Amino acid sequence: MYDPRLETFLTVADSGSFNKAAEKLYITPTAVIKQINLLETSIDVKLFDRTHRGLRLTKAGKSLYQDTKYII
Repeated sequence: MYDPRLETFLTVADSGSFNKAAEKLYITPTAVIKQINLLETSIDVKLFDRTHRGLRLTKAGKSLYQDTKYII
């Protein structure tokens, strides 16, 4: 089953920033953050380490990234 939050997740992971991902997806950064937070809540896993330099995938995030790239 397709989940649009996974597409957002891939874009954020590739961009390394909520703002850059929002620009690519033509939505607001707040919408991107909400989608990522909902995805993390629904699977009960933290996907990104948020730092002042940007975002980095956690180990679980890297695993989901690879699986999602394969699926999509």
